[in-house]
Amino acid sequence: MEQQGVIEPAADSAMQAVRSVLVVDDSPSLRLTLSRMLRRAGYVVREAASGHDALCVCRDDPPDLVFSDWMMPGMSGLEFCREFRSMPRDSYGYFILLTAKGEKEDIARGFDAGADDFLTKPVNGTELRARITAAERVLRMERELTEKNRLIGATLDELQRIYDSIDGDLIEARKLQQSLVSERHRDFGAFEVSLLLHSCGHVGGDLVGMFPIGSTHVGLYAIDVSGHGISSALMTARLAGYLSAAAPEQNVAIVAREGGEFFPRCPAETAATLNELILGEIETEHYFTLFLAHVDLQSGEMSFVQAGHPCPLVQRASGMIDMVGEGGMPVGLLRRASYEPAFVRLSPGDRLLIHSDGITECADSNGTLLGDRGLARMMMRLAEIEGPACLDGLIWQLTDYADGQRFDDDISAVLLEFRGGGA
Repeated sequence: MEQQGVIEPAADSAMQAVRSVLVVDDSPSLRLTLSRMLRRAGYVVREAASGHDALCVCRDDPPDLVFSDWMMPGMSGLEFCREFRSMPRDSYGYFILLTAKGEKEDIARGFDAGADDFLTKPVNGTELRARITAAERVLRMERELTEKNRLIGATLDELQRIYDSIDGDLIEARKLQQSLVSERHRDFGAFEVSLLLHSCGHVGGDLVGMFPIGSTHVGLYAIDVSGHGISSALMTARLAGYLSAAAPEQNVAIVAREGGEFFPRCPAETAATLNELILGEIETEHYFTLFLAHVDLQSGEMSFVQAGHPCPLVQRASGMIDMVGEGGMPVGLLRRASYEPAFVRLSPGDRLLIHSDGITECADSNGTLLGDRGLARMMMRLAEIEGPACLDGLIWQLTDYADGQRFDDDISAVLLEFRGGGA
């Protein structure tokens, strides 16, 4: 074999992508000459006299780079290349065919078999160095990519572990948030109250509730905190404490008088108090909409405040549907905001639906929002269904309207039904 030029050793062996080389040729002299050149350049070189012997070497310790003669007895270089490519290994092996063939068809056959490059015999030292440099470049990029993929895989595994931990915490947080509405239905005699709370995620920013005020009144509220997720859910938990049914002495919507009796505070005054609490004591960027009502269980008279919350729907005993309220300023936006009280009277057979905007802004597959009219049609279809079953039916209709898609916003509602007959 003709030798021209010398392969210089790598300046930094730690940077070498090619370390082990396999020379496969049935000619001992060619193997010897090529192996000497490679060893002088600092490579670990092994030799094989046939394709079958080379496969045994590759199974024991896969080389980084293979030089294989094309024409060999028994198993040709092309056959060996195909077998080499089919062997499982952790990293890529670069394959160079030694050949005297130069026809385009032969080169195409070599590439089809899995060869990466060709080296024409007799081997020229300069050309050999160029081929090894190309192999180094390809293998280095492959190993850098493998290492990056390994790091990405490790990072994804860690992210999955963190996600699983957070997901578990959120599941528990959802249970805790749902427990804020521990009583979903209560019969007050003449009145019946049902509650619905359905978060679009693990936790949400909606909250509904009720609290008795003595024996003659009941308080109802619906809250929608801005945003979604954990911070909004924490805000609802704080607000639940301000409107607690379990601790009326801490409820800002109730006034305690001498003798231990509790009386309703004007809802507009309560909204203003909450506004100052949020802006003064709770350092948060969140604000919330509120509908707060006090219902006289004897007369059906309801005083309420609407602070940015959607207008509730009144379904009369006659079947007629009205929207009550005029909007108002959300709580937690401006200091010293004022809120106006409002009133509505319910008669036996009437019912009131207080709802979040997640209901009226529910979209169908075309992006069309349900709106107040769509909600009114749904409630008309549910006219003969009462209590929690009515709210369940509302969820079913909303799911059908959204074509079974997941809701984009939290869904919450309070249903107040007036049967009449006294408390």
